[in-house]
Amino acid sequence: MSKKFAAGAFLGAIAGAVAGVLAAPKSGKETREDIKRKADEAKQETVDAYESTKAEVSKQTAEAKKEAKAKVNEAKATAEDLKKRTEKAADAAKREFNKSSK
Repeated sequence: MSKKFAAGAFLGAIAGAVAGVLAAPKSGKETREDIKRKADEAKQETVDAYESTKAEVSKQTAEAKKEAKAKVNEAKATAEDLKKRTEKAADAAKREFNKSSK
């Protein structure tokens, strides 16, 4: 969830709460209490959404690091295998060269 979306959701919740409270026939004190309660609820929802998003990003980052490490290890193993095969081929070529030059 992007920061813009979270901010928009928070502001939208506040605006909706304020509009709903102002349209209700209540005293000023009750209206202020309702506005504060709705603002606190909207703030908590935003914090919860942020924490959830943060946890998901951390999880995905850890998974990506794990996969990247596995790919690096796989590439190293492949490179080591190719190095050994190349060395064997070079040794065989040297032996053949030495045989034919005698």
